[in-house]
Amino acid sequence: MSQDAPPYDAPPCDAPPCDAPPCDAPPCDAPPYDALLLLSFGGPEGPDDVLPFLRNVTRDRDVPDERLAVVAQQYELFGGRSPINAQCRDLLAALRTELADHNVTLPLYWGNRNWDPFLADTVATMAGDGVTNALVFATSAFGSYSGCRQYQQDLAGAADTVGPIAPRLSKLRLFYNHPGFIEAMADRLQHSLAGPPPASRISLAQGPTRIVFSAHSIPQTMADGCQYRDQLHEAARLVLAAAGVEPHYDLVFQSRSGPPSMPWLEPDVNAQLRGLAADGVSRVVLVPIGFISDHMEVLFDLDTQARATAEELGLELIRVPTVGTHPRFVTMIRQLIEERLVGADRLSLGSDGPWPDQCPVGHCPPPSRPAGPGRRDHADG
Repeated sequence: MSQDAPPYDAPPCDAPPCDAPPCDAPPCDAPPYDALLLLSFGGPEGPDDVLPFLRNVTRDRDVPDERLAVVAQQYELFGGRSPINAQCRDLLAALRTELADHNVTLPLYWGNRNWDPFLADTVATMAGDGVTNALVFATSAFGSYSGCRQYQQDLAGAADTVGPIAPRLSKLRLFYNHPGFIEAMADRLQHSLAGPPPASRISLAQGPTRIVFSAHSIPQTMADGCQYRDQLHEAARLVLAAAGVEPHYDLVFQSRSGPPSMPWLEPDVNAQLRGLAADGVSRVVLVPIGFISDHMEVLFDLDTQARATAEELGLELIRVPTVGTHPRFVTMIRQLIEERLVGADRLSLGSDGPWPDQCPVGHCPPPSRPAGPGRRDHADG
């Protein structure tokens, strides 16, 4: 993809010196922003890709292929293909239209952590196209090592691989409390609650119903170094308020991996469903707040495993869609870009305020031990 439009000047920086935290605008003598990079996790696109992809996910962890083969079986249920790359393509297409409609003419690129198009290859292409100073949108709303700092490390590693000609890569801020994310998720919830019968849409007045927000579990040692759980609770409260729903909910976790001896965030979604059924709940509205697209960990962990648990328990399970390419979410990405291009207002809901462009020092440290092989498509915290 070649540069086909004039770059944007970075907004002036008021903090002296101009590259000091929390300002992450380019130094005053840096070139203007001239591209946007979509950064995601990646996933296999066919049966032959599955095992090599899982080896990439678990590189440097010495996980034997026998253990990876167990995870690979989950992909067999879906033809050996993850939908995450197709969802990134859809998001790029929607964003390209959104930017064009608002006269934002940055060229768009896309790179993945674990599968083609690999990040380092994309950064090399950007360098060859003459890009010098790119913004980066990572598909992760919440702060944790795997959803924030590790992406920063990925960007630094890709730039090191490409060498001195690599563009400067500036990650856009976390967006867990941005009105675009919250309003898109609230709209998905409202449609699930208020749509016509039959079926997957219900009214809260129809019986004992519980709204359950779900996110990827992370090791407790990882959670201790970040605000992941607090951010999830804040987003859940904001979504319910925006949807006009009473603020009663459960927060659960899914997709844990690694050795059983390592504590991870709980409760697990399936365990919580069992507890709710025992308490007399008959309907569960499951909201995958921790994910922005319906990728493998939503399709398998929620639509397959959690649904099977619900059927076993006699629970009606309503799974709310992720934001995906919801127009309000796509608009949010443009607004995050315009914060950096032209100094547009930094929007947020709730009491936390907008997350800074540059994360606090020491934020999101790695866990004390690596996670196991089961982290399939996790791109969202």
